[in-house]
Amino acid sequence: MFSYWLVLAVAVVTEILWAMSLKLIQQQPGQWWPIAASVCLTAVNMTLLSFAMRGIPVGVAYAVWTGLGAVGVAIFGAVYFGDNLNAGQIASMALVIIGVVGMKLTTT
Repeated sequence: MFSYWLVLAVAVVTEILWAMSLKLIQQQPGQWWPIAASVCLTAVNMTLLSFAMRGIPVGVAYAVWTGLGAVGVAIFGAVYFGDNLNAGQIASMALVIIGVVGMKLTTT
C-alpha cells in the first residue's frame, strides 16, 4: 500500500531544506546556487505536500508539515547557524511534536 505519510515526511524534509536555503541566500549574496536551490525546493515541496493531501486530510497534512518543519528549522538553525535555543523553546518544540504524533494517531 502506498504511504502518503512517507510522502509527507519527505515534504517536511524539503521544507526544512528550503528554509535553510533562504538563510544561505542571505549569507552568500550574489551567489546564484542558493536562489536556484530555493526555487527548486519550493517546487518539490509544494508538489509533495499536495500529493500527500490526496490521502491525508488537508488540515492534518498542513499541521504536520508546518509543525515538523518549524521544529526541524529551529534545530538545524541551532546546529548549522548557531541560533540559540532556550529551555522554553525546546519545551515548546516538544509540545509541537506531541501534537503532531497526536494528529497522526487520531487520523484514519
